[in-house]
Amino acid sequence: MTDLASRLSRAPRPFDSDMAAEARAACGWADPAVAELIAGTAGCSPFLAGLIGREGDWLEAACADPEAAVAAELAAMKGKDAATLGPQLRRAKRRVALIAALADLGGAWPLEEVTGSLTRLADAALQAGLEALLAPEIARGKLPGMGEDDIESGAGMALFAMGKMGAFELNYSSDIDLICLYDETRYEGTDQHEARSVLVRVTRKLAGLIGDITGEGYVFRTDLRLRPDAAVTPVCLSMGAAEQYYESVGRTWERAAWIKARPCAGDLSAGADFVETLRPFVWRRHLDFHAIRDAHDMRLKIRDHKGLGGALSLPGHDMKLGRGGIREIEFFTQTRQLISGGRDPSLRVRGTVEGLERLAQAGWIEAETAEALTHHYRAHREIEHRVQMIGDQQTHMLPSSEEGFARLAAFMDRDLAELKDELTERLETVHALTEDFFAPGHAAAETPDFGQEVTARWPGYPALRSGRAVEIFDRLRPEILKSLSEAARPEEALAQFDAFLAGLPAGVQLFSLFEANPQLTRLIIDICATAPGLAQYLSRNAGVLDAVIGGGFFEDWPGTDALRADLAARLARQPDHEARLGAARIWAKELHFRIGVHHLRGLIDAARAGTEYAELAEAAVAALVPAVIDEMARRHGPPPGRGLSVLGMGSLGAGRLGSSSDLDLIVIYDAAGVEASDGPRPLAARAWYARFTQSLITALSAPMPDGKLYEVDMRLRPSGRQGPVATALPAFRAYQRDEAWTWEHLALTRARVVAGEPGLGDEIEEFRRALITEKSTGEMVLADLASMRARLAEARPGGAGWETRDGPGRLQDVELFAQSLALRAGSSERAVSAQIAAGREAGLIDEEEAAVLSETADLLRRVQCVARLLTGGEPLPEAPAEGGVRLLLRESGCDSLDDLRRALDAAARRAEEVIDRALAGHRAGEAK
Repeated sequence: MTDLASRLSRAPRPFDSDMAAEARAACGWADPAVAELIAGTAGCSPFLAGLIGREGDWLEAACADPEAAVAAELAAMKGKDAATLGPQLRRAKRRVALIAALADLGGAWPLEEVTGSLTRLADAALQAGLEALLAPEIARGKLPGMGEDDIESGAGMALFAMGKMGAFELNYSSDIDLICLYDETRYEGTDQHEARSVLVRVTRKLAGLIGDITGEGYVFRTDLRLRPDAAVTPVCLSMGAAEQYYESVGRTWERAAWIKARPCAGDLSAGADFVETLRPFVWRRHLDFHAIRDAHDMRLKIRDHKGLGGALSLPGHDMKLGRGGIREIEFFTQTRQLISGGRDPSLRVRGTVEGLERLAQAGWIEAETAEALTHHYRAHREIEHRVQMIGDQQTHMLPSSEEGFARLAAFMDRDLAELKDELTERLETVHALTEDFFAPGHAAAETPDFGQEVTARWPGYPALRSGRAVEIFDRLRPEILKSLSEAARPEEALAQFDAFLAGLPAGVQLFSLFEANPQLTRLIIDICATAPGLAQYLSRNAGVLDAVIGGGFFEDWPGTDALRADLAARLARQPDHEARLGAARIWAKELHFRIGVHHLRGLIDAARAGTEYAELAEAAVAALVPAVIDEMARRHGPPPGRGLSVLGMGSLGAGRLGSSSDLDLIVIYDAAGVEASDGPRPLAARAWYARFTQSLITALSAPMPDGKLYEVDMRLRPSGRQGPVATALPAFRAYQRDEAWTWEHLALTRARVVAGEPGLGDEIEEFRRALITEKSTGEMVLADLASMRARLAEARPGGAGWETRDGPGRLQDVELFAQSLALRAGSSERAVSAQIAAGREAGLIDEEEAAVLSETADLLRRVQCVARLLTGGEPLPEAPAEGGVRLLLRESGCDSLDDLRRALDAAARRAEEVIDRALAGHRAGEAK
């Protein structure tokens, strides 16, 4: 008794002194603190006064250790038959509710312990009731195949606690919302029909056992109406039928309901599996702002049905459903979880307070908002509990009379006027914090008289075929057209937005996203006015917009190691190989879009963008290689021998890609004398690595619902298209030393291990360095380079102006010459600028020539990077969009497009002269 008494912070002031005196006399306790608490509680609550009088002897002992007292009541339920259990459950409810009330009123238990004790009571009551009702059915053979050992697991039946019970948030007068399902795989054939009828009967009896009002009272009112299609389905149905329902016609409110759902009795293992089965239904893969409108509509329907609209008035105000009430905080939290939880698993929690905390931690809401709503939620729940304690009524209504408010104020030990002022302020604050999220104000805007010929086509586009999409888009349309009309070239921007809109397969989710996040609409307009290629990419991959509001979009680039770790962690969470490939595509496309936006907005320049594109590709390959190995190992056993390494060649090896670059890869393996894999279906070592390589190509380039990652080019492997797709290490060494052409040695100067077994990768790199040193003395390097230039000039002569890759002195020409410098200098450098510097240090070119080559390569690379961003890989038009022009000039430092064209041509001529002189000098040396 003294343990609890010592923790009592204060006692309520009695409202009814006679009732208080009777309670004190009935208990006869000497401890002043507890006696005062008992008197105050009884004087304010007729319901609790009755419980105190009835359970006084038990209560005196329970106060010494209230947690142990609750645990003892729950344990006493086990092993009872249904007839004995009914009174036992009701006694337990009285006692647990009483001790929780006193611990709550005395400040000994926080909100979570109070609601948790009531919820644990409900769990234990349902489990005890289910066992008591199933036992005789199994004894009579009514459940085929079930025995005594199946009683505890509910004979395959699982009870799901929904709503407050699911989140351990039950209040004093909560009913309990249940969904009852059974695992049909526990029964065979016609046995399932017999079992279902029995389980339906058990469910109905259980609801009565728990919810019927008897002379002993009741335990919990029970509501079974949250089950699928409750008007026509039985109270207990199979998990298979429930899954089919949710997959086909499940609604947003049902998704929200399953956020808090948990198996609470019966077959907990099957229940947990079913919750996991519903994960894709509840947690959508993309940010789901469409849920905001559904939640808002649901709120309006509840208000209309309950007559709760209008201005705030405290008398009779509903603390749960009314303006600024508990439900608004719960809806706000759950809707934000629905929107973002598919993308962010950390948000998949049941409790309201924990949900707010997680949303703030992940950056989905402001920390101040989470703190304020949490504070108000706790205060609202306290008011709710006090109102319910007064008369054990399932109510959330504030008192309608001054006398009722005076009783409530006394029960809370508060001044009446202060309590009313505080309640008003809290309710209005909650309403203000939540209302704009559900129904953001959209000022009526006049639609500009602009582009009518183009906009007349919009109703026929796929994205605008549903009434809901049209409804949302019509609210967005004025602002979109206004922003487009203010672009530097309005007609051009409108044409690009039109192309973006035409390419969208659907519109409701995306338009809901725009409506909830106006900054995204502005970003789309900016992209359409500047980079048509990026707009086209966006229309094919609209899901990448999730990343813009997902937190961290405009932060610094994380780097290769962090990218690898992030993707590896995401892939590890996926259930199968196909899901891993899909997750990799979503992840990479979001980051690819992020790089483009950063470049477009001037947060990074072309050189940095090229590096980030390369690091993204390297991280994708590095994370997918183990995933493909695991899938191969599952079927054919782990890699035979030492394993494999993947080499990035070309631009990937050099660490600088463009927005539309493909990947040049080589796979090298070392079977180390092992002839075959050891697995379910063994493969010869050569076949294992060949199949791995094909699987890796598929993982990167196969079209899937989320598109493809990269095109893959394997032509730089030994013997090109004729050689095996995976090369054994000894064969690779022999080929490079004895058979490879000069162009293959040039390509090897940019090779870099990007994935695979580290020790093997180190060995390959050591060999690459040694080979370059060995071949540096070759006399045919420049002669072969001259021959290669001649063939390339004939096949792809290139031109002037915007051409950056093909032609004399353009990128391919400069890069090949830089590779020849690295090879002749015996340098292991890979980047163009570093290879040119190595040639200068070796005396192969002078400082002025090195500067010309480096400056030309840098300018051409910058323009190429911008061009690919603007057009998506297509040739740059003679007159780019105005925003594109600004980006080109920003990257090049030129004042006009004409100046830039002249600068490109002049730089290419200077580089061509440097290369021609080097080759001419070589020919002159040969002639002597």
